[in-house]
Amino acid sequence: MKSVFRTFLGGAAATAILVSGIVAAEAANWKYAFEESLTEVQGVYAQKFKEEIEKNSDHTVQLFPYGTLGESADIMEQAQAGILQFVNQSPGFTGALIPEAQVFFVPYLLPTDQDHLARFYKESKAINDDFVGLYANQGLELLSMYPEGEVAMTTKKPVTSCADLNEVKFRVMTNPLLVESYKAFGATPTPLPWGEVYGGLQTNIIQGQENPTFFLYSTKIYEVTDHITYAGHNNFTTALMANKDFFDGLSDADKKTVRDAAATAYDFIVEYQKGLADQELNKILEAKPEMTVTILNDDQRRCFQEAAAEVEAKFVDMTGDSGKAILDQLKADLEATKN
Repeated sequence: MKSVFRTFLGGAAATAILVSGIVAAEAANWKYAFEESLTEVQGVYAQKFKEEIEKNSDHTVQLFPYGTLGESADIMEQAQAGILQFVNQSPGFTGALIPEAQVFFVPYLLPTDQDHLARFYKESKAINDDFVGLYANQGLELLSMYPEGEVAMTTKKPVTSCADLNEVKFRVMTNPLLVESYKAFGATPTPLPWGEVYGGLQTNIIQGQENPTFFLYSTKIYEVTDHITYAGHNNFTTALMANKDFFDGLSDADKKTVRDAAATAYDFIVEYQKGLADQELNKILEAKPEMTVTILNDDQRRCFQEAAAEVEAKFVDMTGDSGKAILDQLKADLEATKN
């Protein structure tokens, strides 16, 4: 009788453990790292994504802002290894991993109109079809690409033409095509991780860098540069990815929850950014009234636009037929989403 009772208890305990394991598997804590602070665009997007996941499932999402798990290269390695379930990173860094992603750094490819950009990222075949396969080859599930705002140059001296960038040591992300862009613009491109940029400008190791306006304010880069220049040459792109093995192992219901959360966060962040650049620029000028702001006119932009053809050719050389196909598809997508 005791033996039967013990067997019954053992079976009940095993069943309890099995059930608790199933519950634990169903209600997971997912880790999500990104390249900015919680109050910057990627952070705002991440918080909306987290809110949607937690509202529509039993899962929780733990957010890791910039610096908590290392630099951009570190969080990408952790995402590929499955330590992180989600990572938000610009093609500026993934370009070394996925060469075709460098297409987003071909100058004057992307428009400055926010409404056009919003339609393009949402409807582009290149982004939502072609790039999905390229990211999958690197163990990543591409969930969303979205814009963060027009890129501005900040420098120690005024810039009104390519000649003004001559011999300027200009910080760029560790991205081969971005290096080629600033070579074509006449500068001396200097790849640096973000953590070294403020100090590099402060000590004059570098004399310029580029980023969206909100980032210039939030990181206080205006404190160590004196001039902001809008050449209309690019819009900062970023992407949300999941570890592919993790994503493929999700139930169909969880996959839908993740995709729906990414789509909702996309719509939210596009709306959130309306007027953001102007608001943050005003804050910069309040903090540093002597800061100059220059929007280049058509004549002043001409040398930069002429350099863009050289950079586009370099992109095709670097990436071959695959890159050329992506470039052509992006151009077709941009044309299709004009209105």
